[in-house]
Amino acid sequence: MPPPAPGDREARRKDVSEAVWQVLAARGFGGLTLRAVAAAMGVSTGMLTHYFPSKRALVTHALDLLEENTAQRSRRARPSAGLGGARAVLLDLLPLTPADAGRSRIWVSSWDLSLADDALSAQQADRYTRLRATLRPFFETARARGEIPAGDPEHLAAAAVAFAHGLVVQALFAPGRFPEEVQIAMLDDFLTGLTLPRPPAGGGGPSPGR
Repeated sequence: MPPPAPGDREARRKDVSEAVWQVLAARGFGGLTLRAVAAAMGVSTGMLTHYFPSKRALVTHALDLLEENTAQRSRRARPSAGLGGARAVLLDLLPLTPADAGRSRIWVSSWDLSLADDALSAQQADRYTRLRATLRPFFETARARGEIPAGDPEHLAAAAVAFAHGLVVQALFAPGRFPEEVQIAMLDDFLTGLTLPRPPAGGGGPSPGR
C-alpha cells in the first residue's frame, strides 16, 4: 500500500493510534509488534514503517498514547490545596474501575521494556518527576496549614507515589482482595498516618532487650 497523501496522513495516523491502543488493551506491551498492529488495521507491516521505522518508535508512540489516554480520563474534583487535594490525585492513580484497571495493566506491562532501554527509562523517570511535582504543592500547603507535621514535601510526594503504585500492583494481581472500597480505605489510612507526630531522629522506641 502506498503512503497516504499529505491530506490523509492525519486521518491515517488516527487509525494507526487506534490500532496501537487496541493491541495494547488486548496484549499489553509484551504483544505490541508491527505485525500485531498491522493485523488490527488489516494492512501490511510495510505501510506501518512510514510511521514507525523501529520498534522503539512504536513503543514511544504507544507510551505517549497511553499518557494521553490517561490524562483525558474523567477525574475527581480536587480541593484547591492540602491533603484533600493530594488524596484526589492519588485516587486517580488507583485501579478503582475496570477502565482504570485496564490502563494500569498497560502501564505495568510497559515497565519491563522501559527498564531495558535507556531512552525509554529516562522518559518514564520524567513521568514520575511530573507526578511528584503535581503532588508536592498539596503537601506544602498541608504542612503550612498544620495538617501534617513538618516534613520535606518532595519526600512526602515520593512516598505517596510509591504507596499508590505499590497498591496498584497488588490490586491488579488480586482484585478480589483489593476491591474499590479496600483501596480507598488503605489510601485514607496512609494519609492519616502522615498526620501523626514523627518520632525523633535516631528513634525513640524501647532499646533492644526491653
